Parts: sequence; C-alpha cells; structure tokens
Amino acid sequence: MARALSVYLGREAARRINTQGWSAHLFSLLLGASGGPKWFVLSHLDRLLFGDFLRGGDSRLSVLGSSIGSWRHACLAMPDPAAAIDRLETAYLNQHYASKPTTAEVSQVSLDILREVLGADGAKALVNHPRFDSHIVTARGRGPAAATSSALLATGMGAAALGNAVSRGLLNHHFQRVVFHSGAQARPGLRLDDFDTRYCHLREDNVCAVLHASGAIPFVLTGERDIVGAPPGQYWDGGIIDYHFDLGQYCGEGLILYPHFSAKVIPGWFDKFLPWRKAAINDIDKLVLLCPSESFTADLPFGKIPDRSDFSRLPHDERVRYWEQCVERSKALAEEFADLLQCSDPLRGATLLG
Repeated sequence: MARALSVYLGREAARRINTQGWSAHLFSLLLGASGGPKWFVLSHLDRLLFGDFLRGGDSRLSVLGSSIGSWRHACLAMPDPAAAIDRLETAYLNQHYASKPTTAEVSQVSLDILREVLGADGAKALVNHPRFDSHIVTARGRGPAAATSSALLATGMGAAALGNAVSRGLLNHHFQRVVFHSGAQARPGLRLDDFDTRYCHLREDNVCAVLHASGAIPFVLTGERDIVGAPPGQYWDGGIIDYHFDLGQYCGEGLILYPHFSAKVIPGWFDKFLPWRKAAINDIDKLVLLCPSESFTADLPFGKIPDRSDFSRLPHDERVRYWEQCVERSKALAEEFADLLQCSDPLRGATLLG
C-alpha cells in the first residue's frame, strides 16, 4: 500500500535518529517555507509536531519561516498550538471575496486571520517564548520594488526577475532581507550571508505587521510600510528571497526539521520559473524533510495540493470543499509519522540521502 508520508534523511540525521530514536532534543532548527494554501496538506502533521512532539523537549529551538511558514510557526508559540492551527485553518480556508478583490481587501482579510490566530495575548507569547526563538523573514523593497504604485512596482519586479535569471545575487539590487527575531540575539540557524541581511527585534507592537509583511505577495496584498522598530520602507513577502531557503547555509549543531509540501526545494520565488535553480537536498547531512508522497498528492482531488490559483479557478463553495478534503486526507501524514515515532525501527520507510 502506498504511503502518504515521505521521510528524507541526510546521512548524519539518519545516524543520530537510528542511535537515539526520534526525539525533539535532536533538532536545533525548524524551517517553514512559503506556499500559501499548500500548507493545508501539512495541517494535521503540524498539529502533531507543534502540539506534541516539539513541546516534549527542553532545549532551545530556532524557528525560521517566510510567508505561510511564519504564520504556521506563530501557532507553535501559542499556549495551545493545536487550537491555534485550528483557528488558522478555519479562517484561511473560509476567506471569501464577492468578486476580484483589491489588494487592500486581501490585506484586510489577512490581518483579520492573523488577529484571530494571535488573539489577545499571542503577540506576547511569540515574543517571549522561553524555548522557541522565532525568526520571520521579510523582503524590504529597493528602488521601484519599494513602490506602492502598481506601474512602478511592475517595473521593479520585472527588473528583479530578469536579474535573478542571470544571477540570484542580483536580487540584492531590488530587495534587502530583513529578519525579525524574538529574544535578545538572532539565531536563525542559516548563515544568511548571501544577501544584505538586517536583523530587527520582534516586539508586541509589530508582530502582526511583520507576519502580514512576510506573506505580502506584491500585486496581491499591500505589504507593510515603515514597520515599527525596523528601517523605513516597503516590506514584502519574505519568500521573494527565501521561498524554500538555501539549505546549504545551515550552520547549526543539531538537525533540521523541515515539514514541507514536496521534496523539491526552490531557493527564491523567482526561481520557480528556472528549472536549473532547484536545490539538491542529497548533500544536506543534517536534514529531516517530511512531505506528502507523490502518490498521496496524485490521489488528491484535481491531482494536486491546494494553491493560490484555486481562488480564481474554483467557485467559493467548491474551493472550500476541495480544501476541506485535502485537510481531511492530510490526517494520513500525521498518523504515519505518529506510527514512526513508536516503531522499533526509527528509519522504517525513510529515504536516506547522500
């Protein structure tokens, strides 16, 4: 019988897990990728990881995410992570627009979703969590990429796309990576030295704006202007630079835990259109990547996981039903990982990298 969950283990990750079993203390970095509604296929796995597995340890954990990855991670820091994921899932799934919405309308809905997830004390919990060091990635626009005018912004984004096709490093001319972190010191787990990177403190009065900015796709949302406690300017989706992250930058001693939508890792958003820019995971020795199997994805309605095109492709009620079916099917990933945690062979069914 085909498995729903694929488990990919780097050589060092496999060695440690084989020796010590599955334990939260093995991990020093949790990664969360951009991807919008793709996260629905991870929602039940997140409930298990955030609400049980990771809270079973006592060591500090660096948490690094962009866009929906940072929204998911915000749930981890809440007093009841599973309940926070419930709130995120319900609010995100049921967002509704009578017609093609403006960027202001989508941003307002996004902010409402975040306020629902955080509640009255969520920002305080995120900023002050005693174990989880949160890092939220945003992209601060430069030149035309910092514009609020659609025409000028289109010029900036077009230039960024062309430059990125030549060299990923040319994105530096259009965006600065700004990482907002909890705690006194940034501990992102990745070197993040490939771009001009600025670190700023997460504060109770900027958490919602930072999370909104981290998922603010240009032309879809408004982004955030002049975030409190950060350099002035226009802040966009962190996935523009760090869509799935460059795993080769890992500098931690523990393992990387990466619940992801597939086994494909694409460094930046513009790299989606460049087949040669996909990053190999075979040489990431400390990687633990959990994702839906290809057979699981093929068996979903429409043969794919949810994505943003569903908003325009499907009527509201049909989209909601489809996403609900994907969420229900995602229970299989959590069930298989729960079985693996209890299995006498901790490497059972895993794909060993390298």
